[in-house]
Amino acid sequence: MTLQTCNLHHAVLPYLLLLVLLLLLHALRGCCHPQCLDYKPPFEPRQPLVFCKEYSKFGCCDLEKDEEISVKFYTIMDNFDHSGYVTCAKYIRSILCQECSPYAAHLYDAEDANTPMRMLPGICGDYCSDYWQQCRYTLSLLLEELGGTQQFANMTATIEEDRRKFCDFLELKDKQYCYPNVLTNAALNANLGLVSEDPKGCLELCLQEVANGLRNPVAMIHANDGTHRFFVAEQLGYVWVYLANGSRIDRPFLNLTHAVLTSPWAGDERGFLCIALHPRITTVRKAYVYYSVSVKKEERIRISEFTLSAHDDNQLDHSSERTILEVVEPASNHNGGQLLFGHDGYLYIFIGDGGRAGDPFGKFGNSQNKSTLLGKVLRLDVDNNDDGPPYSIPSDNPFLREKESRPEIYAFGVRNMWRCSIDRGDPATGRGGGRMFCGDVGQNKYEEVDLIVKGGNYGWRAKEGFSCYDRKLCHNSSLDDILPIFAYPHKLGKSVTGGYIYRGCQMPNLNGLYIFGDFMSGRLMSLKENVTSGEWLYNEICMGRDQTCRFPKLINSYYKYIISFAEDEAGELYFLATGAASATARAGVIYKIIDPSRRAAPGKCRVKPSPVKIKGKLIHFYPKEEFVINKKPTTTPVPTTTTRKTTTTTKTPPRRKSPIIIIKPPMPTRATIRKMPLPPTKATTRKTTLQTTRKTMRKTPPAPTKPTIKATTTIKTTSATTIKSTTVPTPVQMSMATTPATTTPTGYLTTVMTAAYSRIAQTPIITTPPTRRHGRPHQYAPFTTSQPFTSPQHPPSPSTTSLKRHQMALTSARYPEPPGALTTPLPPYCCQKPTASGFKPQRPPINTTLPKSQEERLWLGEKLESAGEGNRVYKRVRGRGRGHKRGRRLRVGSVRLVSADGLSDRGRVEIFIRGEWGTVCDDLFNSKAGTVVCRQLGFTTALAVMKRAALGEADRSVRILLDDVECEGGERSLLECKRSRVGKHNCSHGEDVGVICG
Repeated sequence: MTLQTCNLHHAVLPYLLLLVLLLLLHALRGCCHPQCLDYKPPFEPRQPLVFCKEYSKFGCCDLEKDEEISVKFYTIMDNFDHSGYVTCAKYIRSILCQECSPYAAHLYDAEDANTPMRMLPGICGDYCSDYWQQCRYTLSLLLEELGGTQQFANMTATIEEDRRKFCDFLELKDKQYCYPNVLTNAALNANLGLVSEDPKGCLELCLQEVANGLRNPVAMIHANDGTHRFFVAEQLGYVWVYLANGSRIDRPFLNLTHAVLTSPWAGDERGFLCIALHPRITTVRKAYVYYSVSVKKEERIRISEFTLSAHDDNQLDHSSERTILEVVEPASNHNGGQLLFGHDGYLYIFIGDGGRAGDPFGKFGNSQNKSTLLGKVLRLDVDNNDDGPPYSIPSDNPFLREKESRPEIYAFGVRNMWRCSIDRGDPATGRGGGRMFCGDVGQNKYEEVDLIVKGGNYGWRAKEGFSCYDRKLCHNSSLDDILPIFAYPHKLGKSVTGGYIYRGCQMPNLNGLYIFGDFMSGRLMSLKENVTSGEWLYNEICMGRDQTCRFPKLINSYYKYIISFAEDEAGELYFLATGAASATARAGVIYKIIDPSRRAAPGKCRVKPSPVKIKGKLIHFYPKEEFVINKKPTTTPVPTTTTRKTTTTTKTPPRRKSPIIIIKPPMPTRATIRKMPLPPTKATTRKTTLQTTRKTMRKTPPAPTKPTIKATTTIKTTSATTIKSTTVPTPVQMSMATTPATTTPTGYLTTVMTAAYSRIAQTPIITTPPTRRHGRPHQYAPFTTSQPFTSPQHPPSPSTTSLKRHQMALTSARYPEPPGALTTPLPPYCCQKPTASGFKPQRPPINTTLPKSQEERLWLGEKLESAGEGNRVYKRVRGRGRGHKRGRRLRVGSVRLVSADGLSDRGRVEIFIRGEWGTVCDDLFNSKAGTVVCRQLGFTTALAVMKRAALGEADRSVRILLDDVECEGGERSLLECKRSRVGKHNCSHGEDVGVICG
């Protein structure tokens, strides 16, 4: 028996060590980050704090909140004589001021939706011991504003006199992040308040979804008229008006679909490309558009002028179109497509070199030929043109008096500038105002970013970026070209999308940062000017990991094809992207760029939009992406036009009659998509208590509310799973039920708490299928190598077993004051039973990436000859497929491991679907999915998940049937996991998944 026990220990010990390691990794990943109790980033107060001075530079309090804390402090200290004041003031002040700490949300346990919010910040063990020894009878003063009943008053003295219970109740077990350690940790606070970087130096930012369902959104502009509207143009020829509250007017601002030349081909560069409003739109009332058109079977670029409707400021008069300029296009690509007004009031037009490859037109190409408008930056004066020509030439245009040069030309030698912007200038000094930045798409080696100056030659076709393209022309001493401020090779991206310098108010750390991207690679990038040297320093931008972006309404994934950038009237930055590069696909989304490391002080960036008269209906905005607080970061799937109806039944637990419960304040949430009703929430309010109901942060119906503590509790889940958890009442609970309350009057109100809470000894470990309760998944990454393109260095992780903790009910009462001592209560922990929910299948995503051959043709600007070149789902007659044994009918979803060595416990994963065996491949395939495979084959778990054909790739005759497979919980089959559609994939056999079972 002893030998068997020893062997058992040896067998179990490695798994226990692995579990402990994973939990530690989870704890490290789930560490706190700067966040205030309003679930927003900290800030620098507009005025220095007077009471909590240590947080004047960076924290969560403004001067008004600081004064409120000061009043509370002096009210409490009125209960002390001089010696008591000297002894206890430092503890009271420190505890009260933690609401101003940049880590307030962590100290008050507000980040974890599964636990009740503390009424007092979590403190470290040593600090708690000192506090208990010096001033343990002061805690009731800190809590007496809670009010309450008189039911459990006799428990206070017991808790106060027992240091272990006292500190169990107050202590935050995380020694690195409890107070005061959280502010003395050098590693934690080294870059506090600065833009966070990952280990590779990538700037970690987050996003907020602003609009969706757009068809290749190519431009977004604002009117600069105080309304804070923005206008979004689609490649098809529609322009839509969005109000400051995010809703869209149902009538288009402009509809040119009948005239615009474009197609549904992926990557077609023709179409409606840009719109610009006159800088004095309220008085001049004109707009200018740039689009492709066919005139007598000849492709042209047309720049037109429209006038605002006399009856509706949210519509253009379609009959008022006046052609300003037309330029014949020799080819269907390199159309340019930028219009903007400079600070000088002139209209700037950016036209491509005419198309094809290498600018083959004429001796030196169109871009170096100043007698043509192709490959140029034009500058026109469109004011005072009602009674004369559509435009005039500014008197200081650089080539106005040069023979055989077009007078409209402002700069030349450009290839295909895509997206340009004007720098607003530094908000404080105005430095940099009026500078013009452009992204110029390269040929086959480099992409570049340029600063446009009057008369400048930007080198194409002689140069591409910093390198020579046409060597004969490149060495011509008369070229005198202007070098880009930055160029990058095609290993980073193949089609630059120019951006903006951030000059907004909400994110002070981003001021002066030029943010741009790449259409093909989906890479976000930034440049920062070194004012001393004039050099521009490069930093990549990646999406923040879960913890970094764990704020309401923020996401950390986006669609790959970055079409354009934009800024709103307040100077905040956005970018427009799509998951399908086709003018007819409703896959376009607008994202607002968010820096989670610091925000402006409350009230500093407040804007009050001017009223807008609306004719028509408003279409309200509903985000489609899951917020970070709901999900793990993944590659954003392309939207599908099919709808999937989901019926969910939520059982509401009976209304509880428990003592006062302190629950975290509600976090903002969003409505569920797919036309599902909003999850029901309940809020119970009492005048004498501070209590609000926190809304659950997830798309699925909310978990049941916390029931009253009972000896045996039944928890009902949405999957009709019943888990019975037997809890033995503690002595404190028993005494609470039997001890009558004493109602002797006292000199001050005291708050009495239950003391049944213990994080270690009294906490049962409930092992349940991991869920996304309250949008806070417990994650680790044992074998997973899945990586979204937006954040390639941070692998998402599956869920792991979570530890559920008991929480306490809070009651308040008047308690007889012992002679010469104050009566001390404990801070609240409300009661919450562990819950479990079954796995809820989600809408299967489809691939976001075009096939490689199609991508290469996209960046070359060539038309795809067939719109159906993508992956297809091939139907097969039901029956025996490869490997189907005679006399045995295989169940759909059956799996097997194909091993070159004939081993049964390891090999390439194959699945039986539609009458044939096919392989599984994916970057998202996780250990949970591997475990599903192993369990079907009779093994306990998956010891490892091997990627990219590590265990042998299939030959070409075996089709890839499953992609984007990601399991959570205990699914029985890979077909029940979150996955792409059968037959849909974006990978090769080099990415076949292999599994080792154990």
